Amino acid sequence: MLLCCMKTIKDVFLAYQQGLGSLYDARETGAITLMVLEELTGVSRAKIKAFPEDDIPANAGEKLSAVLNELKTGKPVQYILGTTEFYGLNFLVNPATLIPRPETEELVEWALEESKKLEVKSKKLAVLDIGTGSGCIAISLKKNLPDAVVSALDISPGALKTAKQNAVVNEVDVSFIEDSILDIKSEIEHSKFDIIISNPPYVTLEDKLRMHTNVTDFEPHSALFVPEHNPLVFYKAIAGFAADHLEKNGLLFLEINENFGKETVELLNHKRFTNIELRKDMSGRDRMIKANR
Repeated sequence: MLLCCMKTIKDVFLAYQQGLGSLYDARETGAITLMVLEELTGVSRAKIKAFPEDDIPANAGEKLSAVLNELKTGKPVQYILGTTEFYGLNFLVNPATLIPRPETEELVEWALEESKKLEVKSKKLAVLDIGTGSGCIAISLKKNLPDAVVSALDISPGALKTAKQNAVVNEVDVSFIEDSILDIKSEIEHSKFDIIISNPPYVTLEDKLRMHTNVTDFEPHSALFVPEHNPLVFYKAIAGFAADHLEKNGLLFLEINENFGKETVELLNHKRFTNIELRKDMSGRDRMIKANR
């Protein structure tokens, strides 16, 4: 459908469905269109759904067409709009950061639930997020645990720049550290934590073959992929660090590759973690682990 024909909300949905049908199924295309319309028109999702015959604002037509052209390349809508929502908060995203996923919201929720049970004596709760990316985990935890001392680690200067911006946007104080969990050189080497949480790289080359090109062609490979011969390389490093830097009865939370749940549990057993719990995500896949030190 041509730009001149996108006059109503219904027209936009039809144009996007026609333009993106080869890339996404109807449900995904509908969700993308709704996200774009809400962002570019300022109209609420509820109103967009309720009044499909309403005209779109005159100044939105060209923007809607430009976004559609970018979407046709496979570029994720979150990168095009430059923002996404995670755990009820707004986050800036760009190709230096992974796009936060709903499964990771479940990990945050679990950590918040368990944090209420922790006994922290004579000091504030200390939290470390390893591989923070956009900062979505660390910032969401700090927003909901305002008295906690939250630190976040990442090897990517670009990701950390975005994470720092997101901390400002969401009005929280998080300490961001440029370092690699595979070769720690920063001050956290001398720190102790009550909670360590991470969504590290875990996608194998075999997994990559089954992934959508809007992930493999656009999102940062350093935050996604691991060597085929050593898929748990980051989990080994995180477990080793956590074994030495978690307080007694401290908690470790990990988002994991669903194909390596058993192996990750065995790894934590080998490092003498206790109360190890493997949990399924909303889709019924083994995607997260909790363990005590």
